[in-house]
Amino acid sequence: MEAQQKSVPLPLRSHTILGVCEAIGEDFGFNPNFLRIPLAASVLYSPMWAAIGYFALGLVVLASRLIFPTAKRTAVKEQSEAVPANEQRELAKAA
Repeated sequence: MEAQQKSVPLPLRSHTILGVCEAIGEDFGFNPNFLRIPLAASVLYSPMWAAIGYFALGLVVLASRLIFPTAKRTAVKEQSEAVPANEQRELAKAA
């Protein structure tokens, strides 16, 4: 069922600003909260530099997604094929 649902692009999701932290977390395989917490702390220290840094990271993410658009898709397909279908259903029920 999850594969049939349409995937909304990161910048258009309602719970993200531009999806920068989430995109970097997806690309490198870690929880995006590990980026969000230091970013929030940097906003308290210097809001202007935090915003400049955030938008600079956004440009880097945009450039990487435009230059290497299929790299992430193939990795996701390989991971989804490795998990048996029964296990995916059991995990969905547990959630």
